[in-house]
Amino acid sequence: MSDQADITFRPGTEADALCLSVLATQVFLDTYATDGIRAAIAHEVREQLSMPAMSTQLATPHMRFIVAERAGHMLGFAQLTLDAAHDLMPHQQAAELNRLYVQERFTGRGIGKALLAQAEALARTEGAPAMWLTAWVRNARALAFYPRCGYQDHGPTVYEFRGEQHGNRFFAKALDIPRQ
Repeated sequence: MSDQADITFRPGTEADALCLSVLATQVFLDTYATDGIRAAIAHEVREQLSMPAMSTQLATPHMRFIVAERAGHMLGFAQLTLDAAHDLMPHQQAAELNRLYVQERFTGRGIGKALLAQAEALARTEGAPAMWLTAWVRNARALAFYPRCGYQDHGPTVYEFRGEQHGNRFFAKALDIPRQ
């Protein structure tokens, strides 16, 4: 069920840092703090998702944001890094999908799929031959979503923060580069 008629998609800008921070914090905690808040989770949110952290990420040359909004209200966003390397990714100039976050109230409406398509198109335009991402092994929704969108599961990987290791799955998809 898709009701995107009144949803717009645009590049993220510095002016979005506050809303990106709040939306990212909300989605992150809903997804990853399944057993409640503890120090490692709180530090990760403060260090990676704060307004200053988002401002820094928005200003990073190879990082891009795509925002989904309706009537001036942010519903979700995609964040990608161009020329991102990973041991499981053979393409040197691949793009990494760092985050694909949609506020829970708006999931199941095709917004995530549209954001992913826009991120792929942007990566393709920037010359990336493939896009990759990692998904937490306990995020059943993501583990089902990415294969439906053409991503192949290439095996386990680990995400580390605050001295903790968290199991993830590595997904990748080849992008058709337009011929010039």
